[in-house]
Amino acid sequence: MRKLSAAEKAAYSAPAFALAVVGIPVYVYIPKFYTDVVGVHISALGAILLIVRLFDAFTDPVIGIFSDRLQTPMGRRRPLIAAGAVLTVFAIALLFNPPREMAADAASLYFMAMIFGLFLFWTVVIVPYESLGPELTFDYNERTALFSMRDGALIAGTVIAAAMPGAVRWAAGTEAGAAGERQTFFILSLIYIPLILGACAWCVTAFRERPRPAERSELRIGQWIRASLANRPFRILLIAYTISAIGNNLPATLILYYVEYVLESSRADLFLALYFVTGIVFLPMWVYLARRTGKKAAWIASMAINTGAFFWVFFLGPGDEMVYGILVFLSGIGFGATLAIPSAIQADVIDYDELIAGDRREGLYISLWSIAKKLAAAAGVGVGLALLGVSGYQPGVIQSDSVILTLRVLYAMVPCLCNAIAIVIALYYPISGDIHLRIRQAIEERAAGRAVEDPLVSGRMIGKAGTEQG
Repeated sequence: MRKLSAAEKAAYSAPAFALAVVGIPVYVYIPKFYTDVVGVHISALGAILLIVRLFDAFTDPVIGIFSDRLQTPMGRRRPLIAAGAVLTVFAIALLFNPPREMAADAASLYFMAMIFGLFLFWTVVIVPYESLGPELTFDYNERTALFSMRDGALIAGTVIAAAMPGAVRWAAGTEAGAAGERQTFFILSLIYIPLILGACAWCVTAFRERPRPAERSELRIGQWIRASLANRPFRILLIAYTISAIGNNLPATLILYYVEYVLESSRADLFLALYFVTGIVFLPMWVYLARRTGKKAAWIASMAINTGAFFWVFFLGPGDEMVYGILVFLSGIGFGATLAIPSAIQADVIDYDELIAGDRREGLYISLWSIAKKLAAAAGVGVGLALLGVSGYQPGVIQSDSVILTLRVLYAMVPCLCNAIAIVIALYYPISGDIHLRIRQAIEERAAGRAVEDPLVSGRMIGKAGTEQG
């Protein structure tokens, strides 16, 4: 099986680095910018993010299946990546630079329109982009290395995105207050726009896509989705990952509030950077462990470390910055693997689907994966901020005991519970390295016209067209 060069891995990873702008700024800085500067009420903002994310999830399978079926001289994925990148930076420019002096209702409508556009255009990029990855190599361990580099680039971009507002304020000398924040976000948009366009252009021009298999599945969207959810390994992976992602999105949404109002600290940027840098530093260790112990064992271990350290954050209070920093570091050890290893596992699940269906449907699976991530983000942002608003949160003042308790529970205890449930579910995932090798061999034999035995179901025979026999 083909090995990828370091340059090819870097080219594929580049958009992940650049598109990290859609992560930390949108989920961490933009909500606070729009509540405290633009004037959107926190409960309205949470509801908007929840609604838009839920609606946005319906576009994922449409884009995914469209990219699976698309036939152009450039391939199936790259034309969409290129077009989506242009639309995404247009939406970023508008979202980061809202009009001044809007009424609360007008500000809410503007935010809803801009965030809807950003998520829609981002889908046009990210679903084909992530669908391209499993096609680049079929090697079990090479995939772990590829997706670790991609997600390492994502984390690195997130670190820079987390530190960028503070760096821009320092470099540009922006003043405190609303005017300074607007100037900061204007400068950020000027930085991120060429970065996204350049990274996506590098990726698009670095590869020639594999041709679509001769056997094609022309099912309707509903049939495609039902078929994918009937894939037991994917179903286990998707449920475990979604529950874990719900837990992981709550701290990402609430860290600025937690650090300011529970720890009474102004160093949220530093803690974010520490968490993400730790995740990057320990990623090579997790790649090695995944090769030695298997992807499932490494993934479960990473969730256990991440959760075991984060549990104690619930008990912290004002003045506990040092203890919090230690716990952030320990939790960050497992962070990178909780992103990279599920993506590598997912690529193996797509191979199993190819064995059963006779077609490669990366777009479909990546779109469902994207739905899971968006629903998890919607739960983290929408539900988290809504509950914070219900508890009595008021910007810029000392918070009540009910708000502080709500922050502690949502920021620490709920994520730990989610990861614990995800670990139990992940224990049932069935594809090991040896089984994946048998899946790849069975795909080759079936393509040659021979019936093969399903590596996961003893006695189940699969014919040339991916149908059961006997």
